[in-house]
Amino acid sequence: MRITSTHFLLGLSLSAALLAGCAAMSGAPAKVSDGILTGPNGMSLYTFDRDTAGSGKSVCNGPCAANWPPLMAGDMDKGSGDYSVITRDDGKKQWAFKGKPLYYWVKDAKPGDRTGDGVNKVWQLARP
Repeated sequence: MRITSTHFLLGLSLSAALLAGCAAMSGAPAKVSDGILTGPNGMSLYTFDRDTAGSGKSVCNGPCAANWPPLMAGDMDKGSGDYSVITRDDGKKQWAFKGKPLYYWVKDAKPGDRTGDGVNKVWQLARP
């Protein structure tokens, strides 16, 4: 079989598109540890009751985000399965699980800490 330049260019284009898609799929941004979601650093993740699942928004900005840092996503990250990426008010990207934005708690000092669960009755550990 003779490969023409058209076939070669088509194959090259498809390969480039596949590689670009794979680069954007970096795997799950969180893992399950002892029944809760944890970030890549092993720290507990939380959800905020005032965030509306599926809205694509976080209502925790400014001073709130200083205490509850978002689980940030890169510009090229794409959601998959239960994970999605939302755009924050400042234009940065944040991971969400089942439509709820994910956050760390600034007072958790080490992996396994869960001191943010129940804070002000609106912060909950993120669970699968």
